[in-house]
Amino acid sequence: MSAQALADRVLAALARVAPPPAGPPVLAVDGRSGTGKTDLAAVLARRTGAVVAHMDDLYPGWDGLAAAVDLLGELLAQLRGGRVVRQPVWDWQRGTYAGTVTWPTSGLLVVEGVGAGCAGGVDLLVELTADPAVRRARALARDGQAYAPHWGRWAAQEDELFSRRPLRPDLSVATDDAGTDDAATRAGCT
Repeated sequence: MSAQALADRVLAALARVAPPPAGPPVLAVDGRSGTGKTDLAAVLARRTGAVVAHMDDLYPGWDGLAAAVDLLGELLAQLRGGRVVRQPVWDWQRGTYAGTVTWPTSGLLVVEGVGAGCAGGVDLLVELTADPAVRRARALARDGQAYAPHWGRWAAQEDELFSRRPLRPDLSVATDDAGTDDAATRAGCT
């Protein structure tokens, strides 16, 4: 399925979601590394004008998956409380949070990345899946040697997270045979 066709399915599902009491609707795109989450989020943003919040900006380093999910939960609670959310952004080079981005108070917010649907507070949860060999090939093609030494320990964190907080998606799609009509889909992503 192409990223465009998948976006059609997601937008149809989102159209059936009741508006939240405060803040914009939040769509979470979750799944393990290399399933195409960032690609789908980019297509959704182009088609809807949504703001995308990337979990990669929340993880405090290679061992920070669970901590980022907890932080996301706090941010989503602020959003649902009607407050302006200033999300910290992790600087991977410096190994610290540096700067912030402000989430929208209207429109659509797409949160994408491993753990995006584990914090609660989302209106629609989309899970992308793929065979582990496909996922690894995509991730390493995208990030190469920067990711290769961390693949095993990141996968272990994914296992731990999803065993403690299983995803309960509204829509689950296998992306093993992602179409080739979108350049981002061909590249693969986390």
